[in-house]
Amino acid sequence: MISNIAANPAAAPSFRTGDERLIKLTENAAKKVGTLLTKQGRPNGVLRVAVVGGGCSGMQYKMDLQDGPANRDILVESAGVRVVVDPKSALYVTGSELDYLDALDGGFKVKNPNAATSCSCGESFSA
Repeated sequence: MISNIAANPAAAPSFRTGDERLIKLTENAAKKVGTLLTKQGRPNGVLRVAVVGGGCSGMQYKMDLQDGPANRDILVESAGVRVVVDPKSALYVTGSELDYLDALDGGFKVKNPNAATSCSCGESFSA
């Protein structure tokens, strides 16, 4: 197995393609993500959206900019931005919309139809 890795170090990750029924970006969110990717020198990069344990309601969103999808990811293109979600997180974010508010209490906001409750800060939820 090590020889396979050494023989083909640039093996492309295996990922699936999804659509905006998984996650959708508003125009404001897409513009902000595009700006951030450009600032980081990743014009062809992706936004990773994940759900992790924590926060005051039990689960919270984690977002990160990366060069591309990883193995088993689901890749969605929304408003001209490539978004990746791992299969476990996909169970929690299906049908969500990511928005960006440029205000004092703004930032990225997730409208998630799967969230049974949300905390007052909007950063965590329970399903």
